[in-house]
Amino acid sequence: MNFDGPVSFERFMEWALHDPQTGYYARRISGVGKRGDFTTAPMISDLPARAIAKWAAAAMRETGCRHLIEIGPGEGKLAAGVLQNLPWFTRIKTRFHRVETSVPLAQLQQKRLGKQATWHRDMRDALAACEGKAVIFSNELVDAFPVRRFQKTPEGWQEMGVTQDPDGKMWEILLPVARLPESSAFAQPFKTGQIVEIHESYRNWLTQWIPHWKTGRLLTIDYGAEIDRLYHRRPAGTLRAYLLQQRLEGPLIYGNPGRQDLTADVNFSDLMTWGEHWSASPRLTSFRKFLKPFADLKNPADLALLDETGAGGAFQVLDQKRSC
Repeated sequence: MNFDGPVSFERFMEWALHDPQTGYYARRISGVGKRGDFTTAPMISDLPARAIAKWAAAAMRETGCRHLIEIGPGEGKLAAGVLQNLPWFTRIKTRFHRVETSVPLAQLQQKRLGKQATWHRDMRDALAACEGKAVIFSNELVDAFPVRRFQKTPEGWQEMGVTQDPDGKMWEILLPVARLPESSAFAQPFKTGQIVEIHESYRNWLTQWIPHWKTGRLLTIDYGAEIDRLYHRRPAGTLRAYLLQQRLEGPLIYGNPGRQDLTADVNFSDLMTWGEHWSASPRLTSFRKFLKPFADLKNPADLALLDETGAGGAFQVLDQKRSC
């Protein structure tokens, strides 16, 4: 991966993850779970599928929607589990759609789901097929979007960038001061040196398709927190890479661009603020509280996901209803 001159970290992350020729999600990802670089909660237990199915059935009943969309289905295991756990009278009426930009992952989903789900590469296409009326969910989607990184300096907030020498070695730099994106992070009393990540690319992506969504609910599951807890004891921010199940931080994240996942925790305060113009009264809860009513307390895998020191506390669940 070569580029001329310094680039923003967001641009570097976009290349590393989504470049059509060398990007991790576009070409390199081989799977999720033991065979891949990272594992997601639905690969550990079908508890998330049971909980989401219950939520989806209630949401479709409330909104009158017959279409159910999953964005970024990974290998399709969660989608298959949700469909299996829908009440039979809901399942036979439901039209399931999957939105996936990664061709390798779309192929894995096709093997698992077959004709049970219609594939779309874009949310606008999916919503057109639903006439704008759909219940939508995602699991670990937001964290896959490129982030902008900022560091607090004595002169104020400065954006972080990436540069490289003729041999291809990369390192971080501070870019000239420019416009700050809208984020709750900049209002916090952080100490000098603090690094924060802003998922502005996710917000921009939302603005492209939200106008095409007429009614329904949106469930967003991801690791992160509200801003007052997100960076507790994390002066270097939350950015890390995953390669062969190994977590890499600091300069190590630049060692394998295009061959590893890159991710950062989600600021749910931003997600709620960014949705204020289209969603009234969003509901945010912990993964543990969302899952617990449907858990088998004798199942070790279910208990692992309920652990407040693990996934149960690290993940949050945001429920937003489309309102005009």
